[in-house]
Amino acid sequence: QVQMVESGGGWVQAGGSLSLSCAASGSIFSIDNMAWYRQAPGKQRELVARITSGGSTAYVDSVKGRFTISRDNAKNTVYLQMNSLKPEDTAVYYCNAGVVATSRSCLGLWGQGSLVTVSS
Repeated sequence: QVQMVESGGGWVQAGGSLSLSCAASGSIFSIDNMAWYRQAPGKQRELVARITSGGSTAYVDSVKGRFTISRDNAKNTVYLQMNSLKPEDTAVYYCNAGVVATSRSCLGLWGQGSLVTVSS
């Protein structure tokens, strides 16, 4: 069984920083793209940042220059460093990854979600 477990998040005042991490575990052969999504109350889930297996990154315009996605392939872990947080960043953040299991099954996996609350 392959799963992804998130840690981090919490509460912070506007202008502050928080970090998230998400580790994949289980019978993993390889991991392709990894990403962070978020879903604010009453809104659809949106892609925040994505990183390829080679380290290329992409961000939604609203977080460019403030958020940084990174990954440690040896640890099967993806990170999201969030700086200069704004109240509109308040959401549940979900990690996502394209995982190839040792069985060669291709899996699209999600973390359990981490609440990030930014107060004004």
